[in-house]
Amino acid sequence: MEHVYNGKENTKYLKLLKQNYSSSQAVIREIVNLTAITNLPKGTEFFLSDIHGEYEAFLHIMNNCSGVIKEKVDLIFKDTLSEFDRQELCTLIYYPREKMTLLGETNRIDGNWYAMTLNHLIMVAKLLSSKYTRSKVRKALPEDYAYIIDELLHAQEDEDANQIRYHKQILQTIIELEDADEFIIALSQLIKRLAVDHLHIVGDIFDRGGSADKILDLLYDYHSLDIEWGNHDILWMGAACGNDACICSVIRNNLKYDNVEILENAYGISLRQLILFGMKTYGIEDGIKAALAAVTVILFKLEGRLIKAHPEYEMSDRLLLGQMDDTKNKVMIEGEWVTMNTNVFPTVDLADPYELTEGEWVTMNTNVFPTVDLADPYELTEEETEILRKLHRNFVSSQRLQKHIRFLYEKGSMYNVYNGNLIYHGCVPVDKNGAFDKLCIDGKYYHGKALLDKCEEKARAAYLDNPDKDDIDFMWFLWGGEKSPLCGRKLKTFEREYVDKESLWTEESNPYYSKYYDESFCCQILHEFGLYDDDSHIINGHTPVHAIEGENPVRAKGRLFVIDGGFCRSMNKATGIAGYTLIFNSHGLRLKAHTPFTSVEDALMNNTDIESSSEIIEKDLQRMFVKDTDIGKHLLEEISDLRKLLENYRRL
Repeated sequence: MEHVYNGKENTKYLKLLKQNYSSSQAVIREIVNLTAITNLPKGTEFFLSDIHGEYEAFLHIMNNCSGVIKEKVDLIFKDTLSEFDRQELCTLIYYPREKMTLLGETNRIDGNWYAMTLNHLIMVAKLLSSKYTRSKVRKALPEDYAYIIDELLHAQEDEDANQIRYHKQILQTIIELEDADEFIIALSQLIKRLAVDHLHIVGDIFDRGGSADKILDLLYDYHSLDIEWGNHDILWMGAACGNDACICSVIRNNLKYDNVEILENAYGISLRQLILFGMKTYGIEDGIKAALAAVTVILFKLEGRLIKAHPEYEMSDRLLLGQMDDTKNKVMIEGEWVTMNTNVFPTVDLADPYELTEGEWVTMNTNVFPTVDLADPYELTEEETEILRKLHRNFVSSQRLQKHIRFLYEKGSMYNVYNGNLIYHGCVPVDKNGAFDKLCIDGKYYHGKALLDKCEEKARAAYLDNPDKDDIDFMWFLWGGEKSPLCGRKLKTFEREYVDKESLWTEESNPYYSKYYDESFCCQILHEFGLYDDDSHIINGHTPVHAIEGENPVRAKGRLFVIDGGFCRSMNKATGIAGYTLIFNSHGLRLKAHTPFTSVEDALMNNTDIESSSEIIEKDLQRMFVKDTDIGKHLLEEISDLRKLLENYRRL
């Protein structure tokens, strides 16, 4: 929509424009430049979700750009290179330094290999750079080789083949000066940079896998990205803000998945005191299991305090630590006394107490709740308080953790509206009828878009200097609240930990997850966020797609995509695949299903790749251009303003 300026406002605005464009010719040049940009093909967007600390699989999917690199290599060389040679070239692009080291050890690199490989890489880079302006490509070039690569990418055939000889000599000189290895690395980086114009991380970088810190280091310098916070991300953000319940949940998760290294080695958070306390107090010899038992009880105490302090969270049914009987062997759940697996003698049959059961020689847990005082079950002991105080200090003072959390705040949000798509990790909470559910925050009720906006406001406030305690408390609710847009289910951690009755483990999900198969329901959500175009979609993460059971990631007739990346190895067997990614380029939307990643070593030795089957979900009848994107709309407004300025110059 064009800006309208009248009178004094118009005069003032034109004066400001003139400060940047001192003549009519300067204005004309910029109009020509911007108009040309708006008519280039739309850049490729890449959507990833639920990485869960699996660094190697994430690194590979970033290196192969969800199969885009292989597609381009096949497109160019299908008729000239064998399948083995094409895959060899792909692996070189993914891991250039490592692959060349391996090839060098087997004496497969010589002058001819360098000359052939450099030419192949330049051809791939040329194809990928064709949708960008020369200016944008120059900005993406590795600094040390910017001039040389720019020359090679823009070679033009001439009648006497002068340019061909010129560029051949450039490559030959690089090889003679023994700089070809570094040049190949630079070209490989450029190819991967050009393959994806913008990256969307749709939540859950942390937990399960143990290398979220390496993933964040990789993302830190990425050229263009946004992050939609997941519940596991907000948990770590809450811990970094100083929420003690979040701190204990982070520790518990990483003890459970045997990922102590990320706490102690990556972020400098010592668990020694917690381990020693657990071994002494709970009578468990294994340090990790002892720490897990201890931190779990501390967590339930802290969660109980938060729930009691915030009735607006509507989570009073989770106050189970205070629902135990005097023996601490039974707990009242949903009005029924349930026996817990905490009995001191679970295998003793009083009719024959000296009879051994099959496989009985195991260590029994005889001290499940030694620190719980039933008169005040949510009160911490002095020793628990001291341990928590030190853990709190470690989390809020860890420089590397704080650097990563600042990055999540800078690049992240609860949701994003980008090029006509609505992107979020979890859900927009609704009631059983599909109407937006209300949540009371700071004495006022919020629902729909306003709820997500308010949640983001409080999450950001929690990270400010001298934050309000209520905002810090709210970070735990965002992680585990049933009405939280990032969680959207009733967590049954207590039951899963202490109750054998599996029917009580079921974590009921928000009705959103049963209704988002309906097109009209998804349209209701899109309209709530200001998206009325028939081509708009919801991009959703959070829930694994069980392809092995026939589940489809496409919902509501193509209005919603669930793209849980499936990086978590523990989920691969249950889902049957390694998840999905989504690509949105100038031709439309493509969903990619992936096989599990083996290892970087296997990729280097055998050229194995993450096999990606591609399904075209929506192919545009007309190719999308920059002018059809959000950035393009801003450019068109700027062109309109510049035309007004040009008219002003011509009236002078």
